[in-house]
Formats: sequence, structure tokens, C-alpha cells
Amino acid sequence: MVEVHPFRLFPPATSNRFGISQLFAHGADLSLGRLFGLRHCARLYTTLERGLEAGSFAEKALQRLGVSCQVEAESAQRVPRQGAVVVVANHPFGGVEGLALIALLRQIRPDIKVLANPILARFPELSEVIIPLDPFGTRLSRRRNVPALRDAHRWLASGGLLVTFPAGEVSHFHLDCREVIDPAWQPGVARLVRRSGAAVVPIYFPGSNGLGFQAAGLLSNKLRTAMLARQLLNKRGMSLKMRIGEAIPARRLKPFATDRELVDYLRLRTYLLGQSSAGDGRKPAGKQAAVQQPLAPAVSSHSLAAEVAGLPADALVHAHGAFQVWCIQAVQSPLLLREIGRLRELTFRGHGEGTGGAIDLDSFDEYYLHLFIWSMERQEVVGAYRIGVCDEILKSRGIEGLYTNTLFRYRQELFEAIGPTLEMGRSFVRPEYQKSFAPLLLLWQGIGGFLVKNPRYRTLFGPVSISRDYSDLSRQFMASALSEHLLAKDLAQFVVPRLPVATGMPRIKGCPTNLTATFMNNIDTVDALVAGLEEKQKGLPVLLRQYLTLGGKILAFNLDPDFSEVIDGLILVDLDQTEPRMLERYLGKEGSVLFRAHAPRVRFAA
Repeated sequence: MVEVHPFRLFPPATSNRFGISQLFAHGADLSLGRLFGLRHCARLYTTLERGLEAGSFAEKALQRLGVSCQVEAESAQRVPRQGAVVVVANHPFGGVEGLALIALLRQIRPDIKVLANPILARFPELSEVIIPLDPFGTRLSRRRNVPALRDAHRWLASGGLLVTFPAGEVSHFHLDCREVIDPAWQPGVARLVRRSGAAVVPIYFPGSNGLGFQAAGLLSNKLRTAMLARQLLNKRGMSLKMRIGEAIPARRLKPFATDRELVDYLRLRTYLLGQSSAGDGRKPAGKQAAVQQPLAPAVSSHSLAAEVAGLPADALVHAHGAFQVWCIQAVQSPLLLREIGRLRELTFRGHGEGTGGAIDLDSFDEYYLHLFIWSMERQEVVGAYRIGVCDEILKSRGIEGLYTNTLFRYRQELFEAIGPTLEMGRSFVRPEYQKSFAPLLLLWQGIGGFLVKNPRYRTLFGPVSISRDYSDLSRQFMASALSEHLLAKDLAQFVVPRLPVATGMPRIKGCPTNLTATFMNNIDTVDALVAGLEEKQKGLPVLLRQYLTLGGKILAFNLDPDFSEVIDGLILVDLDQTEPRMLERYLGKEGSVLFRAHAPRVRFAA
């Protein structure tokens, strides 16, 4: 829409009396006007009712063209109903997408303006929503644009919504990357966002103009511009898709140091929407367990309560309100272990994981510890963790005795470097309790209670799953970013995944690879990018974020075909390097003091 400018080939209007119909007619008398579709544009305009408000005019024009717009009602709800908002959109066609945005956004809120080419302000029906901006970047146009940008700032300051196409011109074929994309986005949009404190809504339009248009553009920019009127007309009968991203609050954009960095980030967020459709092959090629057995029946609450009542007092590692956290051995409570195994399978299946068996128990459960939350009020298991006491396991069973050895091959030097450690895994919180962070906090406070009693353990490590609930691209984003920026390099050399996962930087259509890599060094940014890709707007897995908050480092990634093809990231946490306030949160003030007072081992290099 910014470059709907087919009329530069003939003189512009010189007065208000020279209206839009005359403008079309002036061009239509020329052979070039016929060639570039101006006569047809004139006919189209004359068929439209006069005096319509902007939204209705855009809607009627689309109807005359036979263009239907497809946008999910749920995604349209992402546009804030009030307050300053900047919409950023890619610009694949040069006209029809602008009409579509005006038609849609005027249904959502009345206070919209569009930074667009001055020619559009000549349409009386659109003049109320257009802030005319010359997109051609000459010295003269930059001087002419000063009032327009001032108007845009004032509009946002008043709490309005502003539509922008930051490319400044239509998408076209680029020889360097051999694809049709927007040119570099203009940093002026970033200045608008910064000064106004507006939220930003990215909107993506799939598609592009045809081969003839792209070939003409390679010959001449002016020829490409002249052909835009015909490109509007040849969209007759088109089904125009529109993908609307989550509104990005201003606070999330403050960390970007420069306008270029900010506008590149907004471009990435916009083009990522092109990767996030449910029908675009988002899910990994693997499959969940082909045959799932019916879940084992639940153990009666009466039987479970009886086993809990018989546990030794020193097995209680934490208590809070109506909840207790216990750490037990399998031989102490066979019924509790069976219920834990049943709930594991139930919970993991809900996230596209699981073994497919009636119960999730294996040979490692026999000698691993089991930390679980018990609800005294409801007489049920709320969640659990499996803990491997590695120094004891290595002494009695060797490296083969570790569960994670089924996923990764270890060299003995790893355990010599990290000292006494606990292998953490198979954690879950049953579905009824997942709406709250409290159960996970209780589990970690239970782990803290265990550490206070056993302060020789200074490191934790274990696999964190990235399930098939996430798209291929999201999984690759997470693996790439963590491998690049949070790899414990000196320790990773001692670990080899049994089924390695590709960790190269993913290619996003429409964005240079180096642009994508720019934003992979900040975990909050990665979290936001993943949330932007996912239909349910979920970011990094909660447990993964938990480990990273504790200062976790990545050792390797492995694909687990026996567990619904989840990607397991092997994470190690050095508790001697964890921030004291985080230790206090899980170990308690007194426990944290006692833990830190215990002589730390020699720190390994990360």
C-alpha cells in the first residue's frame, strides 16, 4: 500500500477540483494507462458508492474485486481495542493488503490511520485515514515527510492505532537471496514505537505478485511501480490470508539498543507468522506411540494414604499448608510408585509424549529415589520427580546404571569434573494442578529440602523434554539458541547424544539467516519468538525455563524415539553458581545458609 503509485507517469493533480475520477481518466487516455491497468481502475472506482466511510469503502472495493479475506476471529482479538498501537505488516502485493487492513481494523476500532502513499489521500473515502508519506527516500521526499511523521507521532500520542508497511515498497525478487521478500525495513518505524511507547501488532500476508511483475522489477524500479495498478486488478477472485500475531508490549521492546535492531526484530516476528499455520507441516515427522494401551486403574486413595502414613519421618523433606513433599525408595512404597507411574503416563500423553504403555515404570525406578507431593486434603499424589544419586549408582552399577546413559554416551571425565551429582528426571504435575506454578515450586522446595540434608551434592543434571506439542521450527529454534549461547563447552566434550539433533540456525523465509541469529542470544527473546510461532502462544517449556533460571547449561541434545520422539536437552546446574536469592527460594533462608556453608567442590569450567 505504501507504494501504490502508478500515477507518477503523468502529471499529478494540481487542485482539489481535479478529483480521483479525473486522475484515472487522465492516465486512461494514454496507451500506457491501458497497458498498466489504469483504465480498469477508473471503471472500478466509478462503480463504487460515493461518500462511504473508509472501512466500508475498502470493504466494497474488495467485494468488487472478488477478493475474500481470511483471518481467524481468535487472532483478530489480538489487536488491542484501545491505547497506542503500531501495526507492522509485510508488503507482498502493493495494494490489496492495505485495503484488507483498513476493512478489518475499522471493524475492530474506529481510531486508525495508515502511513501510505500520498496518492491514496486523493480518494475522498480514504483521506480520513491516510497520513501521506512519500516512500521513495529522496532528499526532497524526506523533507516532505516531516509533517507526516509529526502527524503520526501525534496520532499515537492520542492513543490511536497506526498501520505501517515498514518496507516502504512492495516485496520483489532479490538476486542475492533468490526469493521474493520485502526490502530492508525502514528504522523510522522503530522511532515511532520508541517515542510513543505503543504496543506493536505484527501482521503477515502470504504470497507475492507474479513472475512478470518480478521480471519487470529487475529491469527497473519505476517499471515495477507502474505495474502496481494491474497487480491490484489481477487479484480478482483471490482468497487473501492474513495472520495476526500477539501484541508485543512496549516493555518487551526496550532492551533493543538501536532502531535497526528493533525494526529487524519486528520484521522477524512478522515473517515468523508465515511459518506458524497449522496446515503448513508444522509438526515433526515422527509420531506418538502407534498403539497406546489403556491406562492402568488408579490406586485407591485409602491404600495410598496408608502407605504415606507408614513412611519414616526423615523421608519428609518439605511441608506447606495441606501439602507434603516426601522422598522415598521404591521398596518402601510399591503402591505409591505404581500410582506415580500411572500419573506419569497420563500426564505425558497430554503433551504428546509418553511410552504408550499402561504405566510408565522401568528398571531404573527400582533403585532411583522418588520425590512426590502428597495432598493431605484430597489424599492423592500431585506430582513427582525421579532422582538418581549418581555417586552411589556409579559405584554399584557403573555408568550403565544411569537412565540418561540410554540417551547419551558419557565419558568418565564428566563425573570427575562435576563431582557428586543428582540425576533429575521424569518430573510431572498431574493435569488438574497445572494451572498454577505452586506444585512445581513445591517440588523444587522438596529438592531443596533434600539438598539441605545432603549438601555434598553441588550439581544437578538431567534431560528436559521439548515435546511434539511444539512445531519443528520452534524445536529447532530452542535447540539452536541453547546450543550456541548456553553450551558448557568444556563439559560437552564428554557427552555424545545417541541420536543427535540438528542444531543449526533455522532459515526463516523472508529474513536473512544472520538476522535470525542476532536474536538468539537472549533467552527472553527466544521465548517470545517461540510463543509467536505456537498456536497456543506458549513459550519455552516451564521446566526448561526453571533450569535456566538456576543458571543451567546445555551439554547436548538427543532425539528419543521411544518416548514419542521428544527432543531431550541434557542440562547441568552448578548450584555453587546459582544466585543466592534463588537458592533461598527453594532451600529456605536457613537451609540456604547451611548449604552454602558446606565446602564447595572445585568449580568446573563452563
